[in-house]
Amino acid sequence: MATITLKGNEIHTPGNLPELSSLAPGFTLTAQDLSSASLSDFKGQKVILNIFPSLDTGTCAASVRAFNKEVASLDNTVVLCISKDLPFAHKRFCETEGIDKVVTLSDYKNDNFGDAWQTCIMDGPLEGLHARCVVVIDENGYVKYTEQVPEITQEPDYQAALEAV
Repeated sequence: MATITLKGNEIHTPGNLPELSSLAPGFTLTAQDLSSASLSDFKGQKVILNIFPSLDTGTCAASVRAFNKEVASLDNTVVLCISKDLPFAHKRFCETEGIDKVVTLSDYKNDNFGDAWQTCIMDGPLEGLHARCVVVIDENGYVKYTEQVPEITQEPDYQAALEAV
């Protein structure tokens, strides 16, 4: 079990993110158009996973905006923004905010992603949503960088993630 905080109060996830240099667990999530998108769809590219509770919070929205701005300057890299928000909410947010460089994916159908990546919050007011995490995966599918943000209201360390790419 991993411990993080929400406004200073302890909350938990079932475990830790995958080990560095380990093969990234596969997943299939739902895209804005309700199609399925899998990690394997991005094989041969560097992948940044921006995992968060909900686009309807300021910090989560800020992370999507920040990665959308940064990804344009990265070669052979895609940013996957993952939450349990419905695909319709992802689409509305992206259209409203002019987000067009990242891929938003929803984990609303089941907990397969959260189980494989150990990101689902187990207790507290955000129970069932994802913790705030960033993972960088190389072109061969290996984990190069992980961050489980210790205080969920804080933004991730964008610079460290971008340097890991």
